[in-house]
Amino acid sequence: MRAVMMVLALIMAVAADGASGADSQPLPNEPRSTVDWPQFRGDLSLDGVSTSPVPDDPQLLWTFDTGEMVDSSAAIANGVVYVGTYAGDLIALNLSDGSPRWRYHASEWGIGESSPAVANGTVYIGDLSGVLHAVDINTGKARWTFETEAEIKSSPVLVNGIVLIGSYDSHLYGLSADSGHQIWKVETSSYVHATPAVVNGIAYFGGCDEEFRGVRVSDGEEIFAVSSGAYTAASPTIIGTTAFYGTFANEVLALDLDQGVIRWRYEHPTRHFPFYSSPAFHNGLVVLGGRDRMVHALNAETGKSQWVFTTRGRIDSSPAIAGDRVYVGSNDGRLYGLALSDGTHEWEYEIGSSVSTSPAIASGRIVVGAQDGLIYCFG
Repeated sequence: MRAVMMVLALIMAVAADGASGADSQPLPNEPRSTVDWPQFRGDLSLDGVSTSPVPDDPQLLWTFDTGEMVDSSAAIANGVVYVGTYAGDLIALNLSDGSPRWRYHASEWGIGESSPAVANGTVYIGDLSGVLHAVDINTGKARWTFETEAEIKSSPVLVNGIVLIGSYDSHLYGLSADSGHQIWKVETSSYVHATPAVVNGIAYFGGCDEEFRGVRVSDGEEIFAVSSGAYTAASPTIIGTTAFYGTFANEVLALDLDQGVIRWRYEHPTRHFPFYSSPAFHNGLVVLGGRDRMVHALNAETGKSQWVFTTRGRIDSSPAIAGDRVYVGSNDGRLYGLALSDGTHEWEYEIGSSVSTSPAIASGRIVVGAQDGLIYCFG
């Protein structure tokens, strides 16, 4: 553990920097748009919460056939849905009716779990050949590309004119959002699969080297590192000064970022499976899916289970919350709507193909991709 006691001072020092800038997304305590979901998990804290109201009984409004399996979670900005496919295409669709606007071919290797991020007229996405693409949202043409040395499954994040992207070459990169020029890179000891959560100018992410790190966005200085004790692929959710995330040691952790200590660890008493899903947070509950086929809701203060809901397949999809309901996909081929308060099964739609992507919720609509190659929109 390095420089743990410096974290609070450093965070305060960069707070003004982290809260300003044309490329930044809303910070966790700022009002958020009800019409956009511009990046993976909705905003920089990755809390998976939408302020957009969703109908009590969402109906299927449209589908779009991408032609290949979809593991990339959608982004929604200014009435347009952006999503990547294993065919290697980044696709832009009208949210209103699913009609295509353009299709950009990124790579023959395909686009895997990397999900688009949209800011200032550009959509960013990584591909499985290791290239990050910046694409003009109006023309669907590349503005620039940046090549890493291995595949990209992490999703890009935009902060103050800097694009953050993790790569399986064991680095987190900070690039100029305008030009793709490398500003800095931070080396880890293994793959960077997770998407960073950013709070007050610090990017926090777990790694496949079992370390959880904090990196200053402005200059790439690593100021925080704590052992999670396990391989970590899931992205964290940052609420206040606590990071919540799951690991491949079958645990969910609450990490105090001020003190650099694990506040609590949760493991189901009988079902011991990894957590690949990233948590959502609302009203004191941490909600995430497990490869044990369960949705788990945990008390954020104590780590105690508040409720579980069992599906028929493992859950790699990360939950999204709108109002008093949690929406999450399962590999059993269904999209579920559960009561946030107690996990009551209130709604579902049988897609019939594994849903490992995370729902995006904006403008009263839920958008999710499936392994049958279709994009589904409900509202």
